[in-house]
Amino acid sequence: MADAVYQRIARDIRQRIDRGELRPGDRVPSTREITSTWGVAMATATKVLASLRKDGLVEAVPGVGTVVAGPVVASTAAGEKEARGEPELTGERLVRAAVDIADREGLAGLSMRRVAAQLGVAAMSLYRHVPGKDELVLRMIDTVMAAQPLPDPRPDGWRARLEASARLQWELFRRHPWLAGAMSMTRPQLLPSAVAHTEWTLQSLDGHGLTLEERLHASVTLFGFVRGIAVNLELEAEDRQRTGITDDEWLERQADVVVGIAATGRFPLFARMVQTELDMELGTLFEFGLARMLDGIGEWISARSALNAQRTT
Repeated sequence: MADAVYQRIARDIRQRIDRGELRPGDRVPSTREITSTWGVAMATATKVLASLRKDGLVEAVPGVGTVVAGPVVASTAAGEKEARGEPELTGERLVRAAVDIADREGLAGLSMRRVAAQLGVAAMSLYRHVPGKDELVLRMIDTVMAAQPLPDPRPDGWRARLEASARLQWELFRRHPWLAGAMSMTRPQLLPSAVAHTEWTLQSLDGHGLTLEERLHASVTLFGFVRGIAVNLELEAEDRQRTGITDDEWLERQADVVVGIAATGRFPLFARMVQTELDMELGTLFEFGLARMLDGIGEWISARSALNAQRTT
């Protein structure tokens, strides 16, 4: 009889442990990571970890997750970590660990205790480097944004420059789904790497007859559009992990509801739409919206140039 899906996944993880890729104390894939990597339901992922625990290969460590069983676990003291030849704690290591956790589990899974557990140090030792989680998140934002600087030399023309910054922001949000939700529109984080994007837009729109306030409004509006699409990246990932089904599978399960609404005859365009294969991926919405945003700014600049020309004649 063929192995069940959960048994095959458990065997894959077991082989990684046997090969030494996962050592005692290392985290094994969480249920969320298993559902995402292998494309299975949460119930299947739970069976995988239960099977490994039953065989004595892994154990649950509070605040850390499921780790490879052995004499050393991820929650050991710093001295034991040093005995394994691992580097001492620095602010840079702390931020990298926090970004890694947020990338995998979202900001909801991030805490000072969680970061300390992953690094194998006492939670209080983190406070020598950052005063708390809020400051840690600021450093995370600055770090990931600084890792992808704006292009140098700059593209020619205002449109190419605004498009370059918007695409860079979108790529950052895709790489780090937690980032869009962490950045604020009303209380913006005044970080050098973030201010660089504002300065870029202000300079890109210079010389077109726009006031500094208008250029700032354009900068914030464009960022707000990119962020507004991107905040759905983390929500989308959370929904997949929570339900254990893909977006396509979710749509398939709504088929009866969609057909029922279309059959009422009240929404003829909606009925036509559901009979057509439409691309509503977030990336497609970003591309469409960005082009329309830049078109609109171009019309605005042209109208302002024409008005200024009239005033000088």
